Amino acid sequence: MVVALIIACEVGFWVLLALGLAARYLLKWRRTSVFLLLCEPVLELVLFAVTAIDLRNGAEPGWEHGLAALYIGYTVAYGHYTIRWLDGHAAHRLAGGPPPVKPPRYGKARARHEGRLWVRTLLGAAVAWALLQGAVWYVGEGDVSSLRAFQWVAVRVAAIHGLVALGYLIWPKKDPAGTPEVTAERQAEKEGARR
Repeated sequence: MVVALIIACEVGFWVLLALGLAARYLLKWRRTSVFLLLCEPVLELVLFAVTAIDLRNGAEPGWEHGLAALYIGYTVAYGHYTIRWLDGHAAHRLAGGPPPVKPPRYGKARARHEGRLWVRTLLGAAVAWALLQGAVWYVGEGDVSSLRAFQWVAVRVAAIHGLVALGYLIWPKKDPAGTPEVTAERQAEKEGARR
């Protein structure tokens, strides 16, 4: 049941996002769009509640409960980022807005970008770890090895992403001087620094 709900929440996330962006840019219904996008966190609350009820009703803690915690952690950390990113693309494609700024590809700017993404991953891992720890305490004396295993999955994901981000800092990719793409990226970085 929990796995089906995780899949339903993921599908629901994208359906609500598509409906919200369509209402905003195609139908020009700003309030409806805001309402639809604010319904996104409700999906995670439903998943959290159903997982807790499943455990309370005596379900053996399994991988599906760990996966639910990782999904909620990811959505907390990257949900708003994803919505904002897609909103920029929808504004450009559907409403004639400016093209969204691409992430930097070279040098320290890329390292900073990767560092900010790693902080999001760290937040997601911390949320997942805390939810799993709460589930361990909630279950009490039962077999919680699968929940503990998913706690370590969250820690490993954050550590691996941290190493990748650190690699961009230690070995920054050099930009080929004078190419139009790089010049545009430098201009975008300068404008971002002024804000």
